[in-house]
Amino acid sequence: MLYKKKWANMVMKAMILNGVCDLEKENNPLTLTEIPIPVPGDNELLLKVLTCGVCHTELDEIEGRTPPPKFPIVLGHQVVGLVEKIGNSVTTFKPGDKAGVGWIHSCCEKCRFCLSGRENLCKEFEATGRDANGGYAEYMVVKEAFAMKIPGLFSDSEAAPLLCAGAIGYRSLSLTNLIDGHKLGLIGFGASNHLVLKMVKHLYPNTPIFVFARNKKEREFSIELGAAWAGDISDYPPEKLDSIIDTTPAWRPVLEAMKNLEPGGRLVINAIRKENMDKESLLDLDYPDHLWMEKEIKSVANVSRKDIMEFLQIASDMYIRPELQEFYLKDANKALIELKTKKVRGAKVLKLAC
Repeated sequence: MLYKKKWANMVMKAMILNGVCDLEKENNPLTLTEIPIPVPGDNELLLKVLTCGVCHTELDEIEGRTPPPKFPIVLGHQVVGLVEKIGNSVTTFKPGDKAGVGWIHSCCEKCRFCLSGRENLCKEFEATGRDANGGYAEYMVVKEAFAMKIPGLFSDSEAAPLLCAGAIGYRSLSLTNLIDGHKLGLIGFGASNHLVLKMVKHLYPNTPIFVFARNKKEREFSIELGAAWAGDISDYPPEKLDSIIDTTPAWRPVLEAMKNLEPGGRLVINAIRKENMDKESLLDLDYPDHLWMEKEIKSVANVSRKDIMEFLQIASDMYIRPELQEFYLKDANKALIELKTKKVRGAKVLKLAC
């Protein structure tokens, strides 16, 4: 009780989103302010946030494609922090431990999806930084069951993107059903797909990787990391591909991808939301070119705890380190605008010092 009274009067710095806005017009969607430090419940941890990755999903939240249910909200779901306090019933963490938090904040843990290891499909799925305050702040709370152990191999900044960009990339790659030697395409080359490329180079050494990106620097970056070929999203690769992972927010790349698939090929769309389909894209859908010959489209819905834990182990075993750019918490708006305007080389990470 004394602990709760003490912390109830303390405040922390946080970048908060007060409502949906248009990033074409608003360059500072988040406001640096002071809010109360949260108090952990019996099964929760209070984390002192060290780093938090910046994800394209934050743009979807800000621009209203997947809006938070209430405002104000603290964004951020790739969180690395030190355990500051623990609730009475916590058994797997102690103060001073390092913990990670991903997109999955909670689920019902009892429906058929949760019981079969598909908690990412749970109707009661809640997301960190959307349905509950996330890591764009000095402190946050997380349920013990949804906190992850962080391998000591990585720096705090390196670990943050692994919790979402890496984990969702791992889930996307799993859904391709890739076989070593088959040809893989990656559309968009930001935080997630650059980690997929690194992962594929280790897990499927005979698989050539073809990268599609509008940004010339992203294409050059992919070649540096070992891509066999890189071109614009509308380009044709030198050969048809067995599977493609699309991480872009637009609809046009879906059609471009489908025309580049082998018969029986699969497109995996790694995006929590796509921007509105324009009429031109819809009218350009051509059944023989895009869908005929048993081509498939598979979406990626959220991420499970298992995805995060398995990817962290793979990343640790193979020492898959993300390329990254660091920003201070107060510069979160700058990081988001750079993400919006495609100024990307790997992942962007906030360091919690103002």
